[in-house]
Amino acid sequence: MSDEPTRQVTGIWNHALTLFCVLVAVGHLYVAIDPVISELERNAFHYAAFAFLAAALYPMFGMRSGRSTALLVFDLAFGIAVAVSAIYLTMAENAIYDRGVKFNSLDWVAAVIVIIGAIELTRRLTGYIIPTLIIIALTYVGWWGQYLGGVFTFPGLTWETVTFRSIYGDDAIFGTIARISSTYVILFIIFGAFLIRSGAGDFVIDLARAVAGKMVGGPGIVAVISSGLTGTISGSAVANTASTGVITIPLMKKANFDAKFAGGVEAAASTGGQLMPPIMGAGAFVMASITLIPYEKIVAVAALPALLYFLSVAFFVRIEAKRKNLAPLPSDGTTLGAAFRKGGASFVIPIGLLIGMLVSGFTPTYAAVYGIIAVVVSSWLTQNPMGPRAVYEALALGTKGMIMTAVLLCAVGLIVNVIATAGIGNTFSLMIAGWSGGNILVAIILIALASLILGMGLPVTAAYIVLATLSAPALAGMISDRIVVDALVAGTLSESAKAVLMLGAPETMSLLGGPIPRADAVGIVGNLPLEVAAPLRDMTVPTEAATAALLSAHMIIFWLSQDSNVTPPVALAAFTAAAIAKAPAMATGIQSWKLAKGLYIVPVLFAYTPLLSGNWPAMLTVFAFGVIGIYALAAALQGCMEAPLNIPLRLVAGGAGLACLWPQLLSANIIGAIVVIGLLVLNTRQQVSVPQN
Repeated sequence: MSDEPTRQVTGIWNHALTLFCVLVAVGHLYVAIDPVISELERNAFHYAAFAFLAAALYPMFGMRSGRSTALLVFDLAFGIAVAVSAIYLTMAENAIYDRGVKFNSLDWVAAVIVIIGAIELTRRLTGYIIPTLIIIALTYVGWWGQYLGGVFTFPGLTWETVTFRSIYGDDAIFGTIARISSTYVILFIIFGAFLIRSGAGDFVIDLARAVAGKMVGGPGIVAVISSGLTGTISGSAVANTASTGVITIPLMKKANFDAKFAGGVEAAASTGGQLMPPIMGAGAFVMASITLIPYEKIVAVAALPALLYFLSVAFFVRIEAKRKNLAPLPSDGTTLGAAFRKGGASFVIPIGLLIGMLVSGFTPTYAAVYGIIAVVVSSWLTQNPMGPRAVYEALALGTKGMIMTAVLLCAVGLIVNVIATAGIGNTFSLMIAGWSGGNILVAIILIALASLILGMGLPVTAAYIVLATLSAPALAGMISDRIVVDALVAGTLSESAKAVLMLGAPETMSLLGGPIPRADAVGIVGNLPLEVAAPLRDMTVPTEAATAALLSAHMIIFWLSQDSNVTPPVALAAFTAAAIAKAPAMATGIQSWKLAKGLYIVPVLFAYTPLLSGNWPAMLTVFAFGVIGIYALAAALQGCMEAPLNIPLRLVAGGAGLACLWPQLLSANIIGAIVVIGLLVLNTRQQVSVPQN
């Protein structure tokens, strides 16, 4: 579905809706600085405003019905009814509690309208998958869950209880996820709108051309750099592809890259924009809220993995250029200094201030508000100063760009609330642990498959939220269990931990006198019931390591949730790029899937290495070997380094690349790196000795 309004509103109605969008943005900015209303009220007003805009700008029956006056009146009435009902429910909360959590007739009407509004508006904005999931979830706890057998049997709640929890629960429609939407996400969407309106997007393209335009494969590397930096602004892989792709894809085709490869590069690079700190779409804020890990820590440790991903795409671009012997394009006259003079201040100063405030301990909301002010001020140092009209347009643009995200995040709360109420998350986590047999790699593969299936119908943020709720506890526990296994192997398990282990698995008593073989330790820990495994982890795993395991689990799921942008049969970003490149959609999707291999390799490093630990020497070591390893794998897949590789050398490159990436085996990493570097040196000499066309 498009992030842009589908109903063409003109004249006074357009001015009125634009003014309303500006007021919504100003209201969110004011409340971020001075929280004059409660969290429930803020979330409800947030939902009310965006529900009204969604109803007004997205017709019930799609674009063809957008010109119908009767339908416009109906949609406006529907939007007003949902908005008024949401606001009413915030005022009715105390009275409902005073009646012993009992709804009166007006409460029922308002609650039903709000829930139906969430279902219908998400249908208009994202299709049928999320509304269907909401209906299935609500009816599961209210009706048909009692008829299921096995672990998913749920005795059922009264419809009054289901409705109350759907509105006022901690994870409900006005709950935790709505809080993320009404604070962090909307402020950074507005911040991005100001950057776009200030001309920062043009600066990003100019900067990338000045830095990489004259390199071998330069147009493709321009796409990688510009898409990564634009991802800091846009928050959407599809929007990123559409905005930068209209420049970078023709540039790559002009340099004689295949159309499908050019589209694949842009889609893969734009997908990486969602992994790029400091914003990371909405994912970093959602992750911070769910895990209670500080936002600034998440974005700090996410920097190296994001860089590793973009390097992986750039490697494919350079290798493809070498394989096809493509010459660099002639310079277009763009220089680094000229790019900065034209528009650099409106990008560098606000982003620098934002990062500085986050590092200094300011909340993301404060940092975003001051970042917006910095965009306006710094724009006067560029050729595109922002006056009152530009500020007005940027505020409206930010609100309109938030419509789908706001309605979606609030509506997803209805699903998450059911998962929390029914305990489905714990059940699903136990199932993943059981299916994988305690093997982390198998668990990651299962989560990747689930992510791809969910991504066929859900936007990536929603897919991440649902998957994280269901599977993150199991994955985090399995990562932590490696420390328990190490303690068993080393014979360093504490006496209290041994007592817990013997109570839960008395057959291990004879083995606990000293070190035990790793295979036995893995089997013992993998077969422990949750009621024994959980306290054993608490006693054995240090707090820092447990936090790193939790962050690793969520980051794995977050990265894998991006794969629907580049993986057929959906590949939304790739299909957008294919339209621009005038290339076959599925062929472009296959190219983007191949180019985005870092999306699947890096999460494995999260699970098995200290890449997210916060220990910078260890993180940089993993990163360095990761760069060499991913380059070697790209060379093996493409059959080229600086010159073509024959099949035996491709096998050598692939094996050496895997050795560089092999976790917890430094000797293999070093040997693999030596082989890759040696192979590159020999290959470079071969390339020099071959006459160039």
